[in-house]
Amino acid sequence: MTTSPDGPDGTSESLILHTTDNGVAWITLNRPQAMHALTPDQRERIISRLAEVSGDPAVRAVVITAAGRAFCAGADLRPRPGDNGSGTGTGSGTGTGTGSERIAGDVARMIRQGAQRLITAVMDCEKPVIAAVNGTAAGLGAHLALACDLVLAAESATFIEVFVRRGLVPDAGGAYLLPRLIGPQRAKELMFFGDALPAAEAERLGLVNRVVPDGELAKTAAAWADRLAAGPTRALALTKQLVNASLDTDRGAAFAAEAAAQEINMTTADAQEGVAAFVARRTPEYRGR
Repeated sequence: MTTSPDGPDGTSESLILHTTDNGVAWITLNRPQAMHALTPDQRERIISRLAEVSGDPAVRAVVITAAGRAFCAGADLRPRPGDNGSGTGTGSGTGTGTGSERIAGDVARMIRQGAQRLITAVMDCEKPVIAAVNGTAAGLGAHLALACDLVLAAESATFIEVFVRRGLVPDAGGAYLLPRLIGPQRAKELMFFGDALPAAEAERLGLVNRVVPDGELAKTAAAWADRLAAGPTRALALTKQLVNASLDTDRGAAFAAEAAAQEINMTTADAQEGVAAFVARRTPEYRGR
């Protein structure tokens, strides 16, 4: 197991913890006193870590979780030194500065460069990503979880589309993610009212793969991640790409992408091992290559 503390002081008190164990990279939000509201620096560290694990053959699955009783309350909206008043206060990590006059285009630019980059980093990560949601996931925090490939939730977890409570439009990919997961009417209900959605109801709607007792969340996430880490890593990456693209394309393009993915995957050692193991009637031993 290797641990790479991150943060300005480089100590165990880091705000984002990075641990790799048995092929699984754990990214743990570690600011429970703020319910893990993300600062721009923290957001950038998560993006960087996801980029690193994509190209690291030693990492074959990822878990995103948080310490304490909350998952992520959204963005840290407190004014910071250097804020120029162009923040939106949307939960995107853009800030709420009260300084100089906002310039046209500032908000859209910061949304693209901030929250949307984080969601894209999760969805484009070449390793399967599990969200282990241990408590409240609101705004950007909810969308960070829902962008993951699999979502486990503790019984005490809640999901909140908090934007309407502030008179704002959802961002961080929410209007893209939710209709694809639960359909447009359900998505509008969550976004129009901003009610807290308990984990059990989130599972019923299809936002969550499984709800487990609070004390079993980490163990279940580790078990799922270990199974993924023992799988054919490149095949999983290509499968992720196909599924993520499937709702944005027509049948012809989807079938062409499927054929191309099969062509690429059949050159991998894991694909050859899988076929050989099937013929020999034995359990395959995948190496992630």
